[in-house]
Amino acid sequence: MQRGRGRLDGKVAIVTGAGSSGPGLGTGKAASILFAREGARVLLADREAPRAEETLATIREEGGVASVFEADVTVAEDCRAMVNAAVERYGSLEILFNNVGIVASGSVVDVSEEDWDRVLDVNLKSMMLTSKYAVPKMVEAGGGSIINMSSIEAMRSGAIGAVIPYSVSKGGVMALTTQMAVQHGRDNIRVNCLAPGFLYTPMVAHFLTEEARELRRLTAPLGTEGTAWDVAWATVFLASEEARWISGVVLPVDAGLLAASPLAMLPHLR
Repeated sequence: MQRGRGRLDGKVAIVTGAGSSGPGLGTGKAASILFAREGARVLLADREAPRAEETLATIREEGGVASVFEADVTVAEDCRAMVNAAVERYGSLEILFNNVGIVASGSVVDVSEEDWDRVLDVNLKSMMLTSKYAVPKMVEAGGGSIINMSSIEAMRSGAIGAVIPYSVSKGGVMALTTQMAVQHGRDNIRVNCLAPGFLYTPMVAHFLTEEARELRRLTAPLGTEGTAWDVAWATVFLASEEARWISGVVLPVDAGLLAASPLAMLPHLR
């Protein structure tokens, strides 16, 4: 396949959670494919290598450059090795998409301590650890872009029910993003955050009824269902030089959901 000049030509990217967690297309897989289409060389990191191998197969079929790295991003040594692998294989590191995330249900009354610790480790601690080792390599490269995955659940309660560990972890991601953007701005490193709304991805597909899925679609002003591609295109933008003057922001990708009150959407729900 003949390739023209892409928006990410010459850049090296790491995507964590680069494989889909079930049938269908997850955000990490979609972003990895688009990064490669736009000219980046992509390290596909996942705790389960076979998931990332599926992403790799798609990228290679399209003529892109990528490779798989098996890592548990809650473990510091795995994060160090992952970042070093990207630089050893491709020569530098300019983009990090912190995409890994899991959900556990419960309010503060009934959430288990085990679930709380697990979700905070996977959703928040992992982003600190990956960034800890990525930032120095980005400094060596002259700068870069870090994109962290949050959620509208950190801004509006009840988007997906009582999921206190998930909601709090995603709020922490927003705080981490702001702090990193300020602390590493003079290193020419931009740090931004995505807050997706009601996507239909493998993460939610296994527990959503068709009725719940339709209700999610109707609650946002655009009245359309989000897919992993919607988040992936936003990620491409934030990773590219088109976003060279954007740092420290939370970008909702939510069909306008955060702009509307429940009453505003009531006519569409009847």
